[in-house]
Amino acid sequence: MIDTKPLQLELAKDLGRHLRAGHPWVFRQALARPPKAPPGEVVDILAGGKFVARGLYDPLSPIAVRVFSLDREEPVDRALFVRRIAQAVALREGLIDPLETDSYRLVHGESDFLPGVVLDRYGPFAVLKLYSAALTPHRADIVDAIREVVPGLTGVLGRDEVGREDDDAGSGTGQVLWGDSPPELVRMRENGLSFWVDLRRGQKTGTFLDQRENRMALRRYARGREVLNCFSYTGGFSVNAAVAGAPKVLSLDSDGDAIALSRKNFELNGVSPAAHEFMIGDVFKWLAQWKQSGRRFDLIVLDPPAFAKSQSKVPAALAGYAAINRAALQLLRPGGILCTASCSARVSPEAFAGAVAEAAGKLGLPLQLLEERGQPPDHPVSVQFAQGRYLKFFVYHLPSEG
Repeated sequence: MIDTKPLQLELAKDLGRHLRAGHPWVFRQALARPPKAPPGEVVDILAGGKFVARGLYDPLSPIAVRVFSLDREEPVDRALFVRRIAQAVALREGLIDPLETDSYRLVHGESDFLPGVVLDRYGPFAVLKLYSAALTPHRADIVDAIREVVPGLTGVLGRDEVGREDDDAGSGTGQVLWGDSPPELVRMRENGLSFWVDLRRGQKTGTFLDQRENRMALRRYARGREVLNCFSYTGGFSVNAAVAGAPKVLSLDSDGDAIALSRKNFELNGVSPAAHEFMIGDVFKWLAQWKQSGRRFDLIVLDPPAFAKSQSKVPAALAGYAAINRAALQLLRPGGILCTASCSARVSPEAFAGAVAEAAGKLGLPLQLLEERGQPPDHPVSVQFAQGRYLKFFVYHLPSEG
């Protein structure tokens, strides 16, 4: 275990109130003298020589310290990980119906008071992501805590994203940390449907669990509508639309492996892929081509990757959201439904809604907002960590008459 005598770090200016209020990050520029210390060193943050918080040091990240405690008597050790993971698991027990859903988030990083730690469950397997080099030396304690606290697991897979702070991280690296190795494809259950998921190479921890409730919400709009699912990945929205009664669903993604898995997921749920369309290609190019050819749809889903992975990219991201929503709206039949999402934490719900309004305004279309949705309750948001509210999912209606 790391040295139990914490290194003391003084804040460069009075930011102690933010930490005392519960914000979990200390940026490097906030430290008076960043130390030469290894990743994972336990450090105490001081303001005016007085204790403020205790955390783990990361020399490789702009986030120099992730805060784990405001109690100077509480060590950052295995017992802390056991307590925090147990608290997170207990919350999920009241949120998830195990008969309908066996795959969900168990630990949501900062919002579950374990900054940089993400743990997702897929039936008997758990996938652990550590988003900071500060956590790597503590991985064994975290895995031991998972084994002690989470019932029914047969294996834990690790897929770290060290050095990445974005909210739409990619594949990471896969290694078995404990127990059985997952098969090439794991069958997961979500709101009564089943999906194949690749835990080693799939996006995030295998798939986008944060859209679970939004995929189910799509069912109420899909019956009898011709659906276009852009950035469809492995067909989560597509399958939900098809089982709800959409006569034709077109799934479009640039990843051929994801499209192949989409077909398998249709079959897995008793829906013939032959009745639907699957295309590999660039979404922007196809939207432009369909505009020219006159192809139209009754329901369009836009769930793109994050457009803003740094604050400096936000203006360009908003322009991108306006452009892609404008392109989609030009393909939407009157009376149609647009379901549009943003997973960029740095783009606020108000700014995202403004981008959609800009798109509709330039086309002279009178959109109606039917639902404003976000992430499900197994992805909670700490009120002291606004970055945790990252997912926006808006449902709009295009009236038949303006």
